[in-house]
Amino acid sequence: MSVLCYNKSCGQRFDPDKNSDDACTYHPGVPVFHDALKGWSCCKRRTTDFSDFLSIVGCTKGRHSNVKPPEPVKPEVKTSSESGPAHKLNEIPTQNRKPVEAIIRPSPDAPMVKLEQKVSPALKKALEKLVLTVDNGLENKGPDTKEIKIGTTCKNAGCNKTFLDTSSNEEICVHHSGVPIFHEGMKYWSCCKRKTSDFNSFLAQAGCTQSKHVWVKAETGNKIVPCRHDWHQTGGQVTITIYAKNSIPEQSYVEANSTVLNIHILFEKDQKFEQKLNLWNIIDVSKSQMSMTPAKIEITMKKAEPVLWARLELPPPEPQKEAEPQESSDED
Repeated sequence: MSVLCYNKSCGQRFDPDKNSDDACTYHPGVPVFHDALKGWSCCKRRTTDFSDFLSIVGCTKGRHSNVKPPEPVKPEVKTSSESGPAHKLNEIPTQNRKPVEAIIRPSPDAPMVKLEQKVSPALKKALEKLVLTVDNGLENKGPDTKEIKIGTTCKNAGCNKTFLDTSSNEEICVHHSGVPIFHEGMKYWSCCKRKTSDFNSFLAQAGCTQSKHVWVKAETGNKIVPCRHDWHQTGGQVTITIYAKNSIPEQSYVEANSTVLNIHILFEKDQKFEQKLNLWNIIDVSKSQMSMTPAKIEITMKKAEPVLWARLELPPPEPQKEAEPQESSDED
C-alpha cells in the first residue's frame, strides 16, 4: 500500500517496501520569504511568483518519509488575570472618555480619490539603473518557445502534475484559483480559506478548482501576480505594507473613499498586483497616503476615530435565506 511522503516539495506517494536512498527529491531547508522574493534556505534560487516557488525542484536526494512533521508550538498567552491589570491596545481609560455619537458607515459607492503618492530618492535611482540596463541591451529575456519539455510541472497553483506526453493534456487539473495568504501565523488560499499553521499541510491542501493543465505561462503585457503583504495599526492609523520590488510610480496608484480601498501596483518585469479591500472601519482619505521605496509600498490610512480595528477587512455579507412560503388555510 502506498503512503504519502512528507518531505518538503515532494508530496508523492511511495511504497515503503521499495524505498531507496535516492528515491525522493526534496528541500531539507525551510521556505524563505523576504522583500517579495520566495525560495528555500537550502538552495539559492529565488522568485517573485508563488506558483514558480512551489515548482522549484528539490536540491537534495534521499529516502521518502511518511513521518508527518510536528505542528509548530504556539507561544503561551497569559490572560489578563495572570498578567495583572492592563488596558487593551489603543483603549482610552473610562475616566478620560468623551461621549461619542454613533457614526453611520458611508456608502461604499462614494467617489474614489487617489491617495497622495510619495516616492523615495532611492527608488528613483533604482529605476534609473533599470532603464539604463534595458537601453544598453544587457537584459537577456531568452528565446520565445512553445515547446513543452517532458517533466515540466503544471503552472497552476497546488497542482504537482508533470508533463509526460500529449495524453497529459487530457487530464483534469485540480488546483487553487486564488492567491496564498499568510497572516498572523496562519496560511490559506483565498479561494477556499482552509486555514492551517503548518506550511507542509498548506502545500498539501487539495485544490478547489478543476480545469486543464497549464504547462507554459501565457506572456502578457502586465502579468498579475500575488505579492506578500501585511498590515498593522496604531491608535490613529492603519498601515498596509506590500512587498513589491522596484514599483513604477507613474503606473501605480491607490484610490479610496471612506470605506473602500483599491490598490494597483505595477513593478519590475511588467508584473502587476491588484486588490480591492472593503475596510473594517472608516478612514479619512484626505490624511492618508502611499509611500514607495525600492523594496515595498506602504499605504498609511488615517482612522476617522481612534478605535481598535478587529481586522483589516469587513467580512462579506452572508447570503440571505429565502423565506419559506406560509401555508394558507381556507376558511369557510
